[in-house]
Amino acid sequence: MYAILDIETTGGKFNEEGITEIAIYKFDGHTVVDQLITLVNPEKDIQPFVVQLTGINNNMLRNAPKFHEVAKRILEITQDCIVVAHNSSFDYRILKTEYKRLGYSFKRDTLCTVELSRKLIPDKPSYSLGKLCKSIGIPMSDRHRASGDALATIQLFKLLLAKDVNKIMIENTIKHFDSKKVAEKLTGLLDSVPTIMGVYYLHRSDGQIIFMGKGNNIKNDLTNLFIKSTKRGLKIQEKTASISYEITGNLLLTNLKYFLELDFNKPKYNLRSRKRIVSENFNSDNMLLIDKGRTLDEHSVILIENNEVVGYCFTNLAFQENQMNILKEMLTPITNKALAKTIIKNYLKTKSVLKIIRM
Repeated sequence: MYAILDIETTGGKFNEEGITEIAIYKFDGHTVVDQLITLVNPEKDIQPFVVQLTGINNNMLRNAPKFHEVAKRILEITQDCIVVAHNSSFDYRILKTEYKRLGYSFKRDTLCTVELSRKLIPDKPSYSLGKLCKSIGIPMSDRHRASGDALATIQLFKLLLAKDVNKIMIENTIKHFDSKKVAEKLTGLLDSVPTIMGVYYLHRSDGQIIFMGKGNNIKNDLTNLFIKSTKRGLKIQEKTASISYEITGNLLLTNLKYFLELDFNKPKYNLRSRKRIVSENFNSDNMLLIDKGRTLDEHSVILIENNEVVGYCFTNLAFQENQMNILKEMLTPITNKALAKTIIKNYLKTKSVLKIIRM
């Protein structure tokens, strides 16, 4: 027996979302034998972009039941069922979080129709529910509403059941619950990450960097990464054992560190894209690019000599910038000078730094 479901949420920070609508269809492999469709009052505001996406707004939920009022019914309709959803890791995580707030541990086996579709309907350009259903002729109504998406998932699941003649794929794709959940691990890792500009690194258990990213707010950036439902996103979430980061203080140094280290480390899950190397020279052969540092009393400094990028450092004393022999001792050297020049030239075409000292 299967419980095919879809959940709409408020959006927001990882594991702080609230349910706004849930639809569950109990499916015996042939027909729907029971169903639950209801709006839910999440007791928090819905993010504006979610209102635009789903059409569900705060006023619609004012008199809707709160989660604790529908929790028992959800337990009943999913009892002894495999929970099926399109990107089941998301829906299952949301349900587990809601029950955890009530002091209850929600445990069900799950099956993801995204993963199953990749195996049984290969080589599609997209496996999002809307695009996949359109490509295989499954009609959809009420897109991004729980009932509409769940009904489309039923039709998709019927097709997948028919294609999986020996039911080998189905059995291999079912995920059995265990105590060590990816969501709990990621929540713990996020606790130590600051809301500040920088470059971050995701490591697997042996310390190897598997993914790099950058952002104005690295905690928000990681939160968005950890709720992605793409095949690559789910792999990153599964393999990440630890997070490290470096605060950069300004956008130029963020870009410089990110692209140079991306080129050097070549993390497994970063998408590869080659930058077109800029050949023209800087306006001055020798100069210092000075910009904001990691703290209010600090500067970042990039040294350019003989039209090549030598290195970068952070200074908090004026004489460090004025005495070249001291400054050079502080520099982190740059080896890929052509890439560094390209990053800096492209940046300076549209943006500026605090100060340029030509020498």
